[in-house]
Amino acid sequence: MPDLIAYTDGACSGNPGPGGWGVLLRAMDGERVIKERDICGGEADTTNNRMELLAAINALNALDRASPITIVTDSQYVKNGVTSWIHGWKRNGWKTAAKKPVKNADLWQQLDTAQARHNVTWEWVKGHAGHPENEHADELARAGMAPFKTKAAGK
Repeated sequence: MPDLIAYTDGACSGNPGPGGWGVLLRAMDGERVIKERDICGGEADTTNNRMELLAAINALNALDRASPITIVTDSQYVKNGVTSWIHGWKRNGWKTAAKKPVKNADLWQQLDTAQARHNVTWEWVKGHAGHPENEHADELARAGMAPFKTKAAGK
C-alpha cells in the first residue's frame, strides 16, 4: 500500500471574510509520487482557522477507505488542537479549561470523526517558507477562495 500524504492549507481575505481551503493529496512509493490529487473549496464569510480545519477534514474525507495518512499543515492551531487540546475539550463537553465554548466546535467534531477512521500522523511545517507542497496547498486555498472574493467585491 502506498504512503499517503496530505498537504493542507487555509486562506482568508479579511478575518472574517471570503476564505478557501486547499489539499494536495499524494500517494507515494518511497520517494516516488504515484498519484496526486488537488482538492479545494471555500466559503463567502469565514475565518482562517475554519478554512485550516476544513482543509484537514476534506483531506481525510477524500479517502474512500481507512488508511494510514500523514497530514502536513502550517497551522499550529490545527496540529495542537487535534493532537492535544481536543482530548480535554471532549472530556469537558466541548468547553475550554476556562469553561467557555470551544471555538469552531462543529468543525473540531467533524475532524475528530474523520480522523477516527484513519491512522493519522500530524506534522507541522512553517508556512510561506518555500516548502513546495505547502506553497501548492496555499495556491489551492486561494483558488478555493477566488469565487467568493469576486462575489464579495461585487456587493
